[in-house]
Amino acid sequence: MNALIVYAHHEPSSFAAAMLATAVETLRGAGHTVTVSDLYAMGFDPVSDRRNFRTVFDATRLRQQTEEAHAAQVDGFEPTLRDEMRKLAECELLVFVFPIWWLGLPAILKGWVDRVFAAGFAYGGGRYFGKGAMGGKRAMCIVSTGGFSTAFDGSGHYAPISTVLYPVHRGVFEFTGFEVLPPFVAYGPHRVTQQDRSRMLDALRERFSQVASGTGARPDTTLLQ
Repeated sequence: MNALIVYAHHEPSSFAAAMLATAVETLRGAGHTVTVSDLYAMGFDPVSDRRNFRTVFDATRLRQQTEEAHAAQVDGFEPTLRDEMRKLAECELLVFVFPIWWLGLPAILKGWVDRVFAAGFAYGGGRYFGKGAMGGKRAMCIVSTGGFSTAFDGSGHYAPISTVLYPVHRGVFEFTGFEVLPPFVAYGPHRVTQQDRSRMLDALRERFSQVASGTGARPDTTLLQ
């Protein structure tokens, strides 16, 4: 299996970094190929505009999807995006690793989606959902939150975690044809002990052992606090 992990955290000593390392170690230990796009380390530019393209279809007005579709036809994407698109096209498993900020993706990861999941490449021409361009691939999120699970179970301050992640699961992954695996959620890792964090990483290791063996659809290995 060829896995692409897109990682969005700026601090090398973060718990997100520990989760990334655990996922990479487990998948590679099972004999799989893992490519990591570390967005902060890459200095990835999240802004989507004409900088995406080496070509111009309409110089009078920027219609993003039109320019994307044209660039997809003539190999007109700028080199960084072309490389990320290649990684996405070649992967069989896509994993996002990120902290939930403001109930959403960090800007750098949202920008990666905006720029890499381009019309004409990731969707378009009737290719969406069941006929999506990424059909046959799997995708999942590994996330950390600022609060405990009680804040994300529908009875606390926020909606259930499934609702929080719906824009990614449905609007990005499923829209482009991915089979979505249940997320792994580390609730409030900065609020617990080192022993608790170690247990979270053990649970993630178990989960990715299942993913590596093709049985990673079980959601019950997500660690709740």
